[in-house]
Amino acid sequence: MTASANGTNAAGDSVCVVMPTYNERENLRTTLDGVFAYNPGVDVLVVDDASPDGTGELADRMAQDNGRIHVLHRAGKGGLGPAYLAGFAWALERGYTVICEMDMDGSHRPQDLARMLKVMRCDRGVDLVIGSRRVPGGRTEGWPWYRDVISRGGSWYARRMLGLDVRDMTAGFRAYRADLLRRMDLRSVQANGYVFQIDMTRRAAAVGGRILEVPIVFPERRRGVSKMDSAIVVEAMRNVTLWGIARIRSAHGGRMGGRATRR
Repeated sequence: MTASANGTNAAGDSVCVVMPTYNERENLRTTLDGVFAYNPGVDVLVVDDASPDGTGELADRMAQDNGRIHVLHRAGKGGLGPAYLAGFAWALERGYTVICEMDMDGSHRPQDLARMLKVMRCDRGVDLVIGSRRVPGGRTEGWPWYRDVISRGGSWYARRMLGLDVRDMTAGFRAYRADLLRRMDLRSVQANGYVFQIDMTRRAAAVGGRILEVPIVFPERRRGVSKMDSAIVVEAMRNVTLWGIARIRSAHGGRMGGRATRR
C-alpha cells in the first residue's frame, strides 16, 4: 500500500506525522486541527497505547470524518520509543517519504512543523531536521527552572559522551527522510523513554545522515499531565554513559560521524 494522495505535499513528498498518545483526549482535537491548518497535505498517525481516558476511541471517530487521520492501537502503555518505532514501521510500509515525530500535548507548535517541512522541501540533502530549543532563536516557555537545567544538562552530557554536535539531543520534534530510517537498524533500538531521541540521533549520525537543527518555541503543556519522571532521567543517564564508554573504548577510535548544522 502506498501513501494516500492526501499525504503528498507540493514538492512530491508524502508526509506522515507520527503522534504517540496516552491519555491525551483533551488535546487531540485542538492539536490535530492546528496540524492540518498549518500543514495542508500531511497525514497523521495517532499511536494510542490503550489510553483509559478514551483517546483512541475519539481518534477513531475523527478518522472516520477525516481521511488524513489514521489510528494505530497498541495493547497497553509500552513507552515512547516502542510507540514511535511502531509508527515508523506503519508509515514505511505505506511508502511515505518523510516521517515526523510530534507530541500531542501542544508543546510542539504546528507552525514550527511547517518550517521544518519547508527545510526538507528546499534542501534535499538534509536527512533529519530537529526542532531545537537550544540553537539561536529556539526557546522554551513556561518551564520551571529545574526542568530547563535537566534538559540542558542532559543534552550537554550526551553531546560530550557521544561526540556529536547536536545542541538539542533530547528533542522529540523531528522530520526524518524515510531513506534515512531504512538505513538505520531500527530493530535493534531498545531505548524507551526520552533517551530514545538520543539513540536515534547517534544512529542517524552513524549511517552518515545529515542533521540540521532549526529553532522552535517549546511552550509548556496547558492541558493534561506530563509523562516525564525520574525513571526516564535515570534510563537516559545510564544508556548514554554506556554508549559513551563503548565509543571511547572502540578499537576504531573514531567518532560516530556526522555533524549537525543550524539555521
